[in-house]
Amino acid sequence: MLHKKQNISFFFSPKSIAIIGSSPTAGKISYVILKSLRNIGFQGEIYPVNPKYKSIDDLKCYNSVSEIGKNIDLAVIAVPAPLVLDSLKDAGKKAKGAIIISAGFGEAGKEGRKMEDGIKEIAKETGIRVMGPNCMGVYDTVSMVDTFFVPAERMGRPGKGVISILSQSGSFASLIMDELALEGIGVSRVVSYGNRVDVGESDCLEFLAGDDNTKAVAIYMESVDDGRRFVEAAARCAKKKPVLAIKVGKRGAGISAAKSHTGAMTGMYKIYRAAFMKAGIIEIDGYEGLKDACRALNIFKPVKGRKVLIITDGGGIGVRISDACEEMGLDVAALPETLQKRLSVKFPAYYGINNPMDLTGSVTNEEYLTAIADGLKDNYDMAIVALLWGPPKLSEGLVDRLAETIRRVKKPALICSPGGTFTKRMNRAFEEKGIPVFSSPESAARAAAVLTKG
Repeated sequence: MLHKKQNISFFFSPKSIAIIGSSPTAGKISYVILKSLRNIGFQGEIYPVNPKYKSIDDLKCYNSVSEIGKNIDLAVIAVPAPLVLDSLKDAGKKAKGAIIISAGFGEAGKEGRKMEDGIKEIAKETGIRVMGPNCMGVYDTVSMVDTFFVPAERMGRPGKGVISILSQSGSFASLIMDELALEGIGVSRVVSYGNRVDVGESDCLEFLAGDDNTKAVAIYMESVDDGRRFVEAAARCAKKKPVLAIKVGKRGAGISAAKSHTGAMTGMYKIYRAAFMKAGIIEIDGYEGLKDACRALNIFKPVKGRKVLIITDGGGIGVRISDACEEMGLDVAALPETLQKRLSVKFPAYYGINNPMDLTGSVTNEEYLTAIADGLKDNYDMAIVALLWGPPKLSEGLVDRLAETIRRVKKPALICSPGGTFTKRMNRAFEEKGIPVFSSPESAARAAAVLTKG
């Protein structure tokens, strides 16, 4: 990294943004970025820069950044790779930071690497901080910044949440944003830093550690430039909030895809795992694991213990959740004798008063509420409630009352409710009440495991 421990907050809360390479042509990357900034509701000044035009989208267009006449926080560079160095030199006279969207650098071979060296040299000379090249930049629901160049009709934008996501890969950042938006899961900030000639995961972790709008951080990681600095930054951040990581390029074809030397990377994965443990990072397994973690951490704070209570109205799904929880290292402890006695007075004799607790197809709304309130009161750190809607005594009113009970006990309770049209409608109702719902035992168990590692 070029500038260690320097403030980079202007990437996340800029008051002014220049778009270098601006175009009025629909479909051009720079035009999409301008539209993205306006669509999200960016409140700062936007300065199109392109000597070919006098105005774009009712905004005055400048020949260069130096012509703008005032200092700016951020320059977004979207020009062909051979023009990037001159654009960055010009931006360095006025801007604190630059996001280089353009591709065709280190990922493209020897000439591209030479141009990356040129970017580093300009950054060193001018002091401008650089994100990229070959990146999407920043999507921020706090300060309303969106430099992602995929149109909204092709990539959804998530609403506001408390998870920040860091990614070397622009395609991964775009994909996870699209899916989170579809599933109603919010984010705080998403950062795609691409080839990482300057700003990378360590800089972002140092910023996010002190960011009150971020309650958890997830990192999609192919490699790391400065291992020592990364561990130090991640450890500081992990002391304040959960830090999760997906490590890709571990072996075989994945290593080749990450364009790293096979032998070196194969040996290095053990080092990454050790570094994660030292820093207090929670390693999660893949894309679905990240979605599960985001869904849970957007709603609940992590807990200290690992004891999970499973409540269900179908014995089979309760057994699978129990297996999945134990595979994730959770403690599916038996019900204490005092709790068994207390519930045996309230429930029919044929209910399975243990853990999992099987309330059978005879269950009522009230019995679900009693099981959660009594079970979580003193004995367990969290619950997974496997709710199948077949039992005839269950009504739609259970959603409101269950959500209220979960809020009252002040411990996490995750709903696991697979099913068809009716079930999905009920699941949406739970999520509107701020209760996370998972469609499989494995997803619920993964989310529960993340909540016990804060």
